[in-house]
Amino acid sequence: MARVGGDEFIGITDQVPLAASAELLATRMRAAFEDPIEVEGHALKLDLCVGAALFPRDAENIVSLLANADAALYRAKHEGRGAIRLFTSAMDQQLRERRALEHDLRFAVERGELYLDYQPQEHRDGGITGYEALVRWRHPDRGIIPPGEFIPAAERSGSIAQIDDWVLMEACREAASWDAPLRIAVNVSAAQFRRENLDTQVRKALRESGLSPARFELEITEGVLIEDVSRAKKTMQSLKSLGILIALDDFGTGYSSLSYVEAFPLDRIKIDRSFVASLGNSERSLAIVRAVIGLAHGLGLPVLAEGIETNVQMSLLVREGCDEMQGYLIGRPQSLAAGKSPSRPSTRSRILSAC
Repeated sequence: MARVGGDEFIGITDQVPLAASAELLATRMRAAFEDPIEVEGHALKLDLCVGAALFPRDAENIVSLLANADAALYRAKHEGRGAIRLFTSAMDQQLRERRALEHDLRFAVERGELYLDYQPQEHRDGGITGYEALVRWRHPDRGIIPPGEFIPAAERSGSIAQIDDWVLMEACREAASWDAPLRIAVNVSAAQFRRENLDTQVRKALRESGLSPARFELEITEGVLIEDVSRAKKTMQSLKSLGILIALDDFGTGYSSLSYVEAFPLDRIKIDRSFVASLGNSERSLAIVRAVIGLAHGLGLPVLAEGIETNVQMSLLVREGCDEMQGYLIGRPQSLAAGKSPSRPSTRSRILSAC
């Protein structure tokens, strides 16, 4: 058994190479983690996803065998916690496609295949306050590939660093050319936040684009902060010294620790779309949204809600005192046109009477 990086381990056994034996072994491994593990007084509940490949059925050399086991693990992870999957020939085709996608990603930036869409963020009084930059990939053969597909591939292959740097520079450059001094928000990937030079890259983007730091906002997820709290604090302090804004993205879906919400230098909290989607149908979601807004306002932080698609959701958020809104009801992501700031959407009806 060996740890090969991150949360992945490889185990080799010389049992009879039968599918039933592999599944039995994987099931026994999962069962070993059924009881919580005690660490310094804390009970930690762990689970396993397992992918298996058999020699010589699935491969006749170690390189192919490991690659096929990885393909099976990838499928197990995709299907959910605790899944166990054996390698199949269909996975072999998926593995080749995945590798081809990762290969093409390495050249996407230099070939000019990436572009940014912008989704508007609106104040509760109806005025546009800024836009979130969302990266897109126009593959020469496959067309538009959604971020949910190519971002994980970029993280696996290591090309995410190049993409992150391009998004940062391009968003600042385009926002600096807008005819209105609106805020531009850029997501920070976990890999980007872990890098030692994030503040240097932000400073470079601001300097070369001429964008005012007060107009630039980094969106950071909870999981990134909790990995190494001490290091995260130092990184955020360095970023804040540049004069930029920092928003906590997807709040409520991760750890939601009140201690680090208070400790980190945040300028905004974003309520995750999963809670907004249930507004009007779920009292529990409304209670959570109300609590998050109350918490943020108690700390002097404005709140932005994502994923707003109906007037009912908007009305409830306005009533609860949410400061800013984002979602298809406000405006869909759109590309920049002719050096102007993205046009202001005018499709939704005003519901300010809900105040």
